[in-house]
Amino acid sequence: MNIDLTDTTSSRINSALVQARRATGTPAVGMVLTLVIVTDEGNHYDALRAASEASKEHPSRILVVIKRPGRSPRDRKMARMDAEVRVGGETGTGETVLLRLHGELANHAYSVVLPLLLPDAPVVVWWPEDAPEHPSEDLLGQLAQRRITDAQATEDPVASLGLRAATYTPGDTDLAWTRITPWRSVLAAALDQRHSPITSAIVEGEAYNPSSELLALWLAERLGVPVDRQVSEGPGLTAVRLETADGVICLDRANGSLAELAMPGQPDRHVALQRREMSELIAEELRRLDPDETYESSVKFGVSKLGGVGTLERDAKTAPATQVPPRPPLPTRDPETPSEHVPGSSKNPPQAPTQPPAPKPHPPKAQEQKANGKADK
Repeated sequence: MNIDLTDTTSSRINSALVQARRATGTPAVGMVLTLVIVTDEGNHYDALRAASEASKEHPSRILVVIKRPGRSPRDRKMARMDAEVRVGGETGTGETVLLRLHGELANHAYSVVLPLLLPDAPVVVWWPEDAPEHPSEDLLGQLAQRRITDAQATEDPVASLGLRAATYTPGDTDLAWTRITPWRSVLAAALDQRHSPITSAIVEGEAYNPSSELLALWLAERLGVPVDRQVSEGPGLTAVRLETADGVICLDRANGSLAELAMPGQPDRHVALQRREMSELIAEELRRLDPDETYESSVKFGVSKLGGVGTLERDAKTAPATQVPPRPPLPTRDPETPSEHVPGSSKNPPQAPTQPPAPKPHPPKAQEQKANGKADK
């Protein structure tokens, strides 16, 4: 059942929700959380479709906040809210409310959303595209127990990861981390078996892929070994190689769906590593609402070493032709080792000694005396 409301208020929206529930026979007590999606007009359809699919596993009230501040000064001064209430049908077992905030009201989404939250139910806020720099300090973010961002949807994914680490608050998470859950599960199961100590690791993935950076950070933080990142044609993550004395533990996914796990002394085996849809990622994040300590330790570990491919390419274009910027590996966990040099890595060449400045040449003494004599005359 769909109910359209023009130039409405939060009170009228609540009344429309009650009317729609009575008409469809859907009780509100069956919903487990409120999911708030903050997006724009161009991206709300895909985000709403993913959230509706996830609501089949987690019945919830979905509030889609679509900000339309306007282009002209006249449009920005006006304040109006249009809403669309959907109960049943394509929305599954939950409720969906589309809130279009026009003009000045777009800057006060908190006041609109607060009366529409389910009582005594957790709140999750998801920014599919442009997330605030400090999600926990955003007014909508302060309402939520879980705040979901997506570094892959930004212009500079590696810089976004650095920002997420600098502003991390318990309850924050990023879909770039959710995308590597199957990879972490397979690698953890492989490392549970008996093998010789790991000396180094290599992570291969597409350029500007934040999931590759996060997986490399996770391996460096957990294993305490240098981890190098290499660029591949994709799609997404393509391979992880762990160097041991007995050989290489390799998890290779060339086609984006089926991976091959090779371990020393064991036959190769195939592992399903299908690239998941957005609805599956959101459903996974809604399964747990407590702080993700593993994500926190990984994104904060060695964040200063996040040297994405884009950064290195920009440095190479601006540097002289004789200078090739090296690609540093991620640091180890040894606190006594300086962060500028990682033992056992060939990516840190020794610095050349600095030469003292050459002294300025002085005129010969005879010429100086001759010049003084001419000046006396």
